[in-house]
Amino acid sequence: MHWLTRLGLWVVGLGLAGLLSILIVVAIALSVAFPNLPDISDLSDYRPKLPLRVFSTEGDLIGEFGEERRNLTPIKDIPKVMTDAVLAIEDARFYQHGGVDYLGVIRAGLANVGRVKSQGASTITMQVARNVYLSSEKTFTRKLYEILLTFKLEHLLTKDQILEIYMNQIFLGNRAYGFAAASEAYFGKPLKDITVAEAAMLAGLPKAPSAYNPISNPKRARARQLYIIERMLENGFITEEQAVAAKKQELKVRPAHQNGRIHAEFVAETVRQLMYAQYGDATYTRGLNVYTTIRAADQDVAYKALRRGIMDYERRQIYRGPEKFVNLPSKPQEFEDAIDDALDDFPDNGDLMSAVVLEADPKKIVAIRQNGEPVEITGEGLRPAQSGLSPKAQPHIKIRRGAIIRVVKTPKNTWEITQLPEVEGAFVALDPRDGSIKALVGGFDFVKNKFNHVTQAWRQPGSSFKPFIYSAALEKGFTPATIVNDAPLFFDSGVTGGQPWEPKNYDGTFDGPMPLRRGLAKSKNMISIRVLQAVGPQNAQDWITRFGFEADKHPPYLTMALGAGSVTPMQMATAYSVFANGGYRINPWLITKVTEQKGGKVLVETKPPVLDESVRAIDARNAFVMSSLLQEVTRSGTAARAQATLKRPDLYGKTGTTNDSMDAWFAGYQPTLMAVTWIGYDTPRKLGDRETGGGLSLPIWISFMNNALKGVPVTEISAPEGVVHAGGDWAYEEYAKGSGVSSLGLEDKPAGEPGGTVQTLPPADEKKKILDLFRN
Repeated sequence: MHWLTRLGLWVVGLGLAGLLSILIVVAIALSVAFPNLPDISDLSDYRPKLPLRVFSTEGDLIGEFGEERRNLTPIKDIPKVMTDAVLAIEDARFYQHGGVDYLGVIRAGLANVGRVKSQGASTITMQVARNVYLSSEKTFTRKLYEILLTFKLEHLLTKDQILEIYMNQIFLGNRAYGFAAASEAYFGKPLKDITVAEAAMLAGLPKAPSAYNPISNPKRARARQLYIIERMLENGFITEEQAVAAKKQELKVRPAHQNGRIHAEFVAETVRQLMYAQYGDATYTRGLNVYTTIRAADQDVAYKALRRGIMDYERRQIYRGPEKFVNLPSKPQEFEDAIDDALDDFPDNGDLMSAVVLEADPKKIVAIRQNGEPVEITGEGLRPAQSGLSPKAQPHIKIRRGAIIRVVKTPKNTWEITQLPEVEGAFVALDPRDGSIKALVGGFDFVKNKFNHVTQAWRQPGSSFKPFIYSAALEKGFTPATIVNDAPLFFDSGVTGGQPWEPKNYDGTFDGPMPLRRGLAKSKNMISIRVLQAVGPQNAQDWITRFGFEADKHPPYLTMALGAGSVTPMQMATAYSVFANGGYRINPWLITKVTEQKGGKVLVETKPPVLDESVRAIDARNAFVMSSLLQEVTRSGTAARAQATLKRPDLYGKTGTTNDSMDAWFAGYQPTLMAVTWIGYDTPRKLGDRETGGGLSLPIWISFMNNALKGVPVTEISAPEGVVHAGGDWAYEEYAKGSGVSSLGLEDKPAGEPGGTVQTLPPADEKKKILDLFRN
């Protein structure tokens, strides 16, 4: 007997009294349940938990924070192919039923009893009720609430409103909530560009986001996709031709480790901290869009330039050995599992990819990547790890079967062995005319080390600090033509209160009398010391605060002339901007606008500051003459490679290398763009005897500027009023009437006599730290 017939006989058998009893029970249940239903009035203004999203100035996404990755999309902006795919598999009669699809319930029951493909009976409205307001427990009470809440939703909201909530609320795996976020997460494309095949793949996720994940379970995801395409065809959403084409389309699913975004993790983290200070925990749920001053192209170039510069240095370092050794089973399935497990713990770091060695000898390495891609390294590709291939290599260094190594693709499309660097770096670029930050890279890799070296690393600036001493000297009557003697200096223990001090130039030689211009271009230490001696350490300490430096981090000793104090790369960028913009103090800034994702309400908007006399730090004449001196550095001095490579004269800057080459700097600018590069170890140690700011940091700066200045016209700085060109060089007008060529340090006078080598040196306990800061 058919089950519907049985049901009819059962109802007749109940009789009128039985039916009346059931109706009374239902009425009592409803009277108890209705008052306990959640208030759903706020759904008419649907506000899901929306993440904090950070954008470049062009609107490119550079960061996202929040438990739920979501991109709230109005129903009118969701493509029809996506809604059709969802309706086909989840609720084909959505626009016909009143919340509970009774025909669907019967159809599902028949299908399930007949043991065909199992079908559910939950409508989209029921799923919204369950996902937004109710728990996932399977009890009669929760089911009753779900049905009642479904009726309430259908009464309060339109069908389009309900569907919009569903399309944005549903969890689809990979931290994605809603189909717009899922399209980005799985295919790296906006939802508006979705194809039938891609829509069908995404529509399969609501039932089981993990089981039908196209990244982790491609076979199961494919089977469900094909079934949904058939459902779309059956319901008339697509034609036969479209179905055939969709089944044939080869989908390009984004690998889990690729997010397709600009590498601006340090920028995004800085924004997160600023937003959290303002909005607290709501930062991660309110749906804030933060637009920054970062230029996407500049940020991308800065990131790549810094990494390339660090890896160029890394190739000159000794090989430190594989990151780990694992045992590789002989059985194929166990072998594959071992490879997967090993490389899960050592994921790729950008272009530095991990691999497991299968065989190795001095002439060849064969390795395998997690995706099964074979890697063969021969010839020059083995050079960086020769010590690990030697028969005499120590066990922890020797490259052998089971070793986890790093490999990188070369420009010639061959493989090279490499290693994760230990050295760190920083790069920041800003517009010196208003302080807006255009690019910021706080280290080699944010995942590896979240310490932001641009803003947090206090390091000795070395010779890159000398321009600020020279700037102080200009106010004391010095000119670029002033002759200063590059001759030995010696301070005995009676003067120092400690060990004797005999400073040296980087190259160990002395070139005798030379103009101040030449002294800075060649970064002569003896000249800087004599200039500071004439200015006075205390006067110089007061002067540098005009540029934003902290006085207490630069003790008033003559070692200040050699950059013995402490600065951050951001401080250096701000300070050099004073020279670049004609003498104005700027404050770096990052955020242009903060809006709400829904509705676009503007919460904060920042306008570029105006440079006027209220923010003047130094006289325009001083800034101009210093720029002239710094231009000489990039033309004929320690940074001559800058103008020679970039083929433009409007470049200004200074190299810097500290004691024992522990810090390598270059700070330089074009009038519209200021940039600073720093390289060093977190725990300061020697970079190498031949490593300098000109060799390490300058190439990174050049690589960045080569791209950032494309299309930017040459803009040389004009001489302001009060500066004249006399005697072959620039000078303040009041000093040009004399010879313009005074001298300093030419007389051979003993310490303690006027014009000799009298100076204030640090106490003995400080002196040891800064005794040998004599590098360019």
